[in-house]
Order: sequence, then C-alpha cells, then structure tokens
Amino acid sequence: MRGPSASAPGARQDAAQEPARFLISDLLGELEAYLPREQVSEVYRAYLFGAEAHQGQERQSGEPYIYHPIAVARILAEMRMDYKGLMAAILHDVIEDTPTAKEHLAEIFGEDVAELVDGVSKLTQIDFPSRAEAQAASFRKMMLAMTRDIRVILIKLADRLHNMRTLDAMLPAKRRRISRETLEIYAPIANRLGINRIRLDLEDLGFRHHWPWRHAVLSRTVRDKLQGQREMVTKVAETLRARLQAEGIDAEVFGREKHLYSIYRKMSAKRRSFEDMVDVFGFRVIVDRVDTCYRVLGQVHDLYKPVPGRFKDYIAIPKSNGYQSLHTGLIGPQGVPIEIQIRTADMNRLAESGIAAHWMYKNAGEASGPQAAAKDWLQGLLEVQRDSGDSQEFLEHVKVDLFPDEVYVFTPKGRILVLPMGATVVDFAYAIHSDVGNTCVAARIDRRLASLRTPLRSGQTVEIITAPGAKPNAAWLNFVVTGKARASIRSYLKNLKNREAEALGQRMLAAELAAFGLTLEQIGEPRILAHAAESGLDNSAHLFAEIGLGNRMPMLIARRLAGPAEPIPGGEVAAEPGAREGDGHGCGARRLAIRGTEGMVVHFARCCRPIPGDPITGLFSAGKGIVVHRNECGNLGDFHSKRDQWIEVEWAEDPQAEFQTEIRVDAGNRRGALATIATAIAEQGSNIENVNSREKDGTTTTLDFLVNVTGRKHLAGIMRRLRQIPAVTRIVRLSNAGRLRDGLGKR
Repeated sequence: MRGPSASAPGARQDAAQEPARFLISDLLGELEAYLPREQVSEVYRAYLFGAEAHQGQERQSGEPYIYHPIAVARILAEMRMDYKGLMAAILHDVIEDTPTAKEHLAEIFGEDVAELVDGVSKLTQIDFPSRAEAQAASFRKMMLAMTRDIRVILIKLADRLHNMRTLDAMLPAKRRRISRETLEIYAPIANRLGINRIRLDLEDLGFRHHWPWRHAVLSRTVRDKLQGQREMVTKVAETLRARLQAEGIDAEVFGREKHLYSIYRKMSAKRRSFEDMVDVFGFRVIVDRVDTCYRVLGQVHDLYKPVPGRFKDYIAIPKSNGYQSLHTGLIGPQGVPIEIQIRTADMNRLAESGIAAHWMYKNAGEASGPQAAAKDWLQGLLEVQRDSGDSQEFLEHVKVDLFPDEVYVFTPKGRILVLPMGATVVDFAYAIHSDVGNTCVAARIDRRLASLRTPLRSGQTVEIITAPGAKPNAAWLNFVVTGKARASIRSYLKNLKNREAEALGQRMLAAELAAFGLTLEQIGEPRILAHAAESGLDNSAHLFAEIGLGNRMPMLIARRLAGPAEPIPGGEVAAEPGAREGDGHGCGARRLAIRGTEGMVVHFARCCRPIPGDPITGLFSAGKGIVVHRNECGNLGDFHSKRDQWIEVEWAEDPQAEFQTEIRVDAGNRRGALATIATAIAEQGSNIENVNSREKDGTTTTLDFLVNVTGRKHLAGIMRRLRQIPAVTRIVRLSNAGRLRDGLGKR
C-alpha cells in the first residue's frame, strides 16, 4: 500500500498542493515499514485536515506552510514514532496559527492528539509585558505538558530541527535569536533526553547561524589543516581491528572527527587556539557484551599509552541521561592524542536515540537507561515548577540543570546521585528530598564532618545531618548550583511570614555589621531609614524583610552603612585613575542597573573593558566597591572559589554614554594607512583615545586603538567599516591584557 491516493475523498485538487502531495506520499511510504495500514490512514487523515487548515499560508521561504508539518513528521518517523504522535506532529501548528480550537481537534482526532498539539502550542491568547515573559510562559507550558507525555518535547525538538534547517530565509537578527535559544535550551534538552543525533544537528546548525563567520573559519581550518591526519585515523582503526581480531574479539571500529561545535565549545571554555586542541579525532569500538568492553579496554591500553586522568567508566556509573560507555584518552601514532569510546551495540543505540529508542525498538522497554533517567528528570521538573515564582524563574532554573558537567556521589546506602559540577552539600540534600534540604545543618563526607557549602567531588559518600528546627538560609543562594535547590530555597523564603523574614534579615545584617565592629544600635534607626529610602523601600522593617527574603545582600548593605555618613548617589560609577570625565568610566548609574547595590561605587575592569551588550558579572572588591567584568574575562577565574563575592549586574536598556574598548588592527605597511583607519573610525562616530603601533614583520604593522563606543552594536559597525579598507588584514577586540577575543581575522 502506498497510502491513500491523490483522489481519495477530501483530497485537494488545486495545483498549489501538488508538491505537498508528493511529500506526504514519501512520508506515508516510510510509515508503511512499521505501522499498520489503518494507522497510516489516520496519519493521512490528519494531513488532509492540516493542509486545509493551513491553506493559503506560506513560510518565510515562500513555500506552502504544510511543507513544514510534513517535514516534522518525517523526522519523527525516523524515530519510529507512534501514529498519534505523527498525527500531532502534522497538526502541531493548527491551534497556534489557525482558528482551529483544541476542542475541535479533540472531537475529530481524539483527546490524546489534541493534548499533544496543545502542549506544543505557544500561549498566543494572553498579553505579556515582554517577549521574554511570553517565551518563558510558553516554555513552562510545554515542559509541564512534557511531564504528562514525553512525545510533546519530541515533537517540539523535531519542529525546532526543521526550523533550524530552513533558517536561512529569516533575517540575520532573528536567525541569531532563534539559534541562541536552540543552543541554550533545545540542544541541551535533546542531550538531557539522550537523543544524540538530534542534539548534534541542533548544535551544528545553531553554531552556524549564531556565529556564521566563526563556523566558517573553524570548518575551513578543520578541513584544511587536518587533511593529513586522516591517514592516521585509518591506520589506527586498522591497527585496532587487527589486534582485536587476533584476540578473538568480534568488534566494529569506527574513526571519526569530533563534532565542530564540540571543538568550538572546548576552545572557548579552555581558552585554547585550534593548534592547542587535542583529541580532535576519536574512535568508537562496538562489541556484543559488557565484559567484552573491559577486555577491549585492556587491549587498547596495551597498544597505546593511556593519558592519566582521561579514563571514565560510564558503564558502571551512567550519565544523567542514561548514556553508557567507556572513554579513554591515549597517545596515538606520532604523539597525536586520541580518544576511544567502547560500548555494546545496545549502548550505542541508546546513546544515539535516547528516549526515542522506546519507539524505535520494541525491545527498549520503559526500564532502559534513558527512559528511567528522563522519568527522574521530569519528576524533578514538577518539583521545580511547584517552587518557582514565575515562568522566567522556572526557565532559569531549568537552564541551570541543562548544562551539567557532572559529579557522581553516593548516599550511605550506596545510591548514586548525579549532580552538576560545583554542586554542594546543600544541592545534594535537596536532590534527596526537599524536606532534607530544608532541615540540613551539616554533613559527613567520607565520614568526616563538612560544612553545607562544601563542593562535592565524584566518588564521595555523603551523609546529610538534619535538625528538626532547622530552616533554609538565604545565604545558601550564594553557592547552590542546581535549579531544584535554588527554587526550593526561594520558595521557602518567599513563604516566610513577614515577621519571620524581618527577624531573619535583621540577624543577617547584624552578623555582617559585626565584622566591622558595629551593631544595629550603633548605626541607629535614622541611618537605616535613610538607606531604606535611598533603596526605594518604605522603612527599616521592609529593608530587613528584603534581606531575609534573599532580595538584598546583607554584606553590601553592611558595607554601605559602615561607610561615610554623608549620602552617596545610588550606584555611582567611579572613574579609574587616569580616566577623564565622561569617558565611559565616570558617568552616572543610569548606565547600569545593579540590583541591591544602591550607594556602592562601581568600577569597570580595565582587563576586559566591558561595554553595553557584553554579558557581565559584578565582583565585590575591598576598597573599590563593585568591579564589573565581562563574563568571559579570564581574571574571573581566580574568584570561582569566592562566589559569595559575585553580584548580579545588568546594563540599562539605553545607557546613553560612551565606553572605552580596545581593538587591534593588522595593516599592510602602506603610506597613509594609519590616517585612513583613523578617519574610518571617526566616520563611525567614535573618538580615538590612544593608539600604539609596532611593526609585526617587514610588511605588516599592528595598531592597538583605545576607542569610545556606545555598545557592542557600535563596535561591530566600526569593525565592519575597517574590514572594508584594503590595507587591513586582521581586526580583533582585545581583552585581558592583549588576549585576543571576539574575532578570528578579517572576513
């Protein structure tokens, strides 16, 4: 059977739908390979309804809109999705983009299909104050629908994948926004559910659209500079096959290049150039049984020297998404580092398909690794949803949990808990149960007493000590890293009675003042009232309550109260030594909105010179107040162990000021090149504060400019203009005392 014919009742005859009919025929042909005929007919019935509902609608590319739902269904058909999931995929936009109501869908296709379609649909009937709130609310709705039926997120992932494949039709700004959302949310969700094949596609497409130039440069570098090493890959694969065959081990061996986005992410995280990257090539060995995996491990360690600290046993302790494999780093031929992954065929199938293996393979039951891991994660989502104040807070908590470089720790009874890197005793306590987290007071790590803020390491055994009268502390928010812990603590604090919050805040402030040798009585009520008024609060009780609820940092307020008695304008931005008035270092706080830091002096770090649009972090520094760094600044790394000194800062919407930043320009040694470059910078509305030049080689001069800009958009315009100058060969933005950032060369 090829599916219902084009002349089936209800089939449209107009020419505009003819190409779509061919597409639906291809889909139906694929479905016949694993679905009964009556179920294939149901999918076709959903197509006829969707085609009529979307009649006259076009995508940005000019294609009929029905192309998109069919493409989404085809992606799911590759996962062997059940027929109701496929029907929902074809109908997934009819509630959102057509007048069709959920109730109407339920009447025609049943409650299950209608619930799936509704779960994927955005909230369009509600007016939200901002796009961010609308997106967060729609995301929350979708995630909660996913906890009821996992097919909701599979449809959404397939929808996002096809949208990313066709993103070229969008404007650049929209491409960047969608691709950033894909990299921050949807690719990590695919990873969390173990669906590796979709994750890799989403990451590669997100990388290409968000940083098209970086993607092109890195892709070209991998292609050109590693061409010679591919012979090494073939040689290593043949050597492995020969050794395993000689030992009587039946195995498949594959050589592969590392995923492009994985290389880029490692370069960014470890601040390495491509030349410094190792293990760009990897190998995968597929065997029949678990014990054979360990036999293969012994053979590869005999063939090549293992790298200390590069062996990971994810078979004995699977990843949080159920992934299982042995990973080992080795020194290959000619000293080239390589990575080898060893797993069984079942492990490989689950690694590629994750939760989708439930539909792809009938022998992948509910108890398989990814299914069990997904169930645990979804249960955690329900708890985070319960404790989150609003949709944006829920989204932030979920995003935190989507990026876990993991640690594996044990309960005293031997149960393994998987937590994000940097997780503390408090995170562990809340992972066991919210009540355990709420009443924890200390812990024993490997039988030794430890404080609640102690970061955990893989392999440790942790025993939580609780006390009946203990309560969560707002200070815990300074060091917990899991979304569940953060949401639970905030929920508890928000539900404190006002009097309890005031008492807690008063005690916390008194404790911070004690470090200055002061008491609340010595500060006096008038001084506290004055500070409360400066902060926009009604009275001292309101100030104490804000501290108790975790909305204000007692350390900063104590420093403000312990300082000079004369008033200081809120959020004053101090000039650095040598900075002139109005140069972007001495302007008022209207440029920055710094929550809970009224009255603090603010400096901009000269090591990275942040400008509006840069992601930023505030760091409390004795004698300087708040020092603002770019999030990627290398100097922040020295303070990772002092997270209680970090402060949330954000740019105002319209700073209306100029900021200094540095750019490096390599130009050919031509007469008048400096004048041409300086003129181009001036044409873009920027002043040059300083310029240093040095001859790089016999033909090139390096020019370092200190320029004033209003933000990243302004800087990008300057750099685009300079790239148009024939003499210019390379332009980068400088940070961290000359470390090259934000550029890989001239376009």
